[in-house]
Amino acid sequence: MQTSDITIGLSQLPIVKAAVAENLATHLKYIKRAAAMGADVVIFPELSLTGYELELLEPLAMSKIADIFSTLSAAATANNIVIIAGCPLVGEGNKPQIGAVICSPSGQCEFYAKQYLHEGENVYCSSGNDSYLLTVNGTRIALAICADFANPAHAEAAAAQQADVYIASALISETGYEADAELLAGIAKRHQFPVLLSNHISLTGGWQTCGKSGGWNALGELAIAAEGTESSIVLCHVSQRELSGKVKEIQTLPM
Repeated sequence: MQTSDITIGLSQLPIVKAAVAENLATHLKYIKRAAAMGADVVIFPELSLTGYELELLEPLAMSKIADIFSTLSAAATANNIVIIAGCPLVGEGNKPQIGAVICSPSGQCEFYAKQYLHEGENVYCSSGNDSYLLTVNGTRIALAICADFANPAHAEAAAAQQADVYIASALISETGYEADAELLAGIAKRHQFPVLLSNHISLTGGWQTCGKSGGWNALGELAIAAEGTESSIVLCHVSQRELSGKVKEIQTLPM
């Protein structure tokens, strides 16, 4: 399939524990800024709307018709941008799921639930069953949430679906970054598509996260990354699976 150029904004933003309204307001500011920078897609880290708070997943879990998704959908339409935000979802069973909402400018909202859980997460949540692929500007984008990319089957499924880009939203600490970066680089090299990472910068779930959001090219080389935990948007430009980009630090975000 012939693909067009696409620009994806990886958001590094401060998150406040369980403060959904406050976090949503921050998301909306970053969405507006990413669109102004020319991004076609803006993605946020794992559980970005609530923070990674496993013990609070159940009371914070959102139904697929929650007002917050209507607000994000309206923002996608107003800014002509695809929004991918992290959220706890009401599960089909008796446990919530770690998920993502995908809002398109058309007004459509879709959802993805993390398929592979970290050790201990199954105490608080259930796993999803289905992979997720979206197409923007003819570019096929596969989504992963954190531990998904640690299981080779996840990226293999994305490759089998002819994904052009693989994006992981995650929570990664400084001590875990080197190993996870090696995994992400390996996925890029093995499947010969760019791999992007959107990571937290806040203290969340007891973890001090390290930022460093960025992307690896199809050779497995780190092509663009934030230096650390600065509030920023990492703009990743993909053209025929070639990756380039720049980091835009965010100082103030007026409404």
